[in-house]
Amino acid sequence: MTLTDSLADDAKAFSDELAKLSEQARAAAENIRESAAKDLAELEAKAADARSSSDEQAGQLPARTKDRSGEAKDDWAKVQQSWNEHVARLRDRIDERKAELDLKRAQHRAKSAEDNARDAIDFAASALDEAAVAVLEAIVARVKADKLAAS
Repeated sequence: MTLTDSLADDAKAFSDELAKLSEQARAAAENIRESAAKDLAELEAKAADARSSSDEQAGQLPARTKDRSGEAKDDWAKVQQSWNEHVARLRDRIDERKAELDLKRAQHRAKSAEDNARDAIDFAASALDEAAVAVLEAIVARVKADKLAAS
């Protein structure tokens, strides 16, 4: 396999992973659009399903990254831990407040939940940008390593 073939294979694998993210974002957007026409019980069920799916994805992350090594693995583990703690705090607050019926508090919770959703989207967008940078840097590093190996 030539340097070009190896690079093309790496680039395709990374591109495929980013395409999966794109499809996941498209499906989430469609799910949210469809949710606008649902009643409260259906919305609550959709939210519970989304939470369960998110928990499942988060639970699979350590298994997907276990074979990676070094500083990058440690750094991403710290990011994942921090994110998990953030999500747990938000979910605790949501669960605690579900029983409250006060209008002012309900409006405040709705605003807080909307702000959290926007923050999560911004975080995801930033993470996607960082993923694109990381992929390009990985390809550059592989090209340099392959050139050194060939010389």
